Amino acid sequence: MITKIKNFFGEVKLELQKASWPWDPKEKGFRRYKELSDSTVVVAISMVLLGGFVAFFDFVLVNFVHFFTRLH
Repeated sequence: MITKIKNFFGEVKLELQKASWPWDPKEKGFRRYKELSDSTVVVAISMVLLGGFVAFFDFVLVNFVHFFTRLH
């Protein structure tokens, strides 16, 4: 059982060494993660815009349906 666990983690380590990481290993400090932080900012802005778009159209459609279905 322990041999299987060691083998598994050894294979995981080997695969992670093959991976392409989103930072430059030659850079030091925060600049090392420039691509990663830029990508995070793009994703965050995109999610805010998408959330605003969905909220706006939800508001419009709810009021549109309410206008035609309200009882006088």
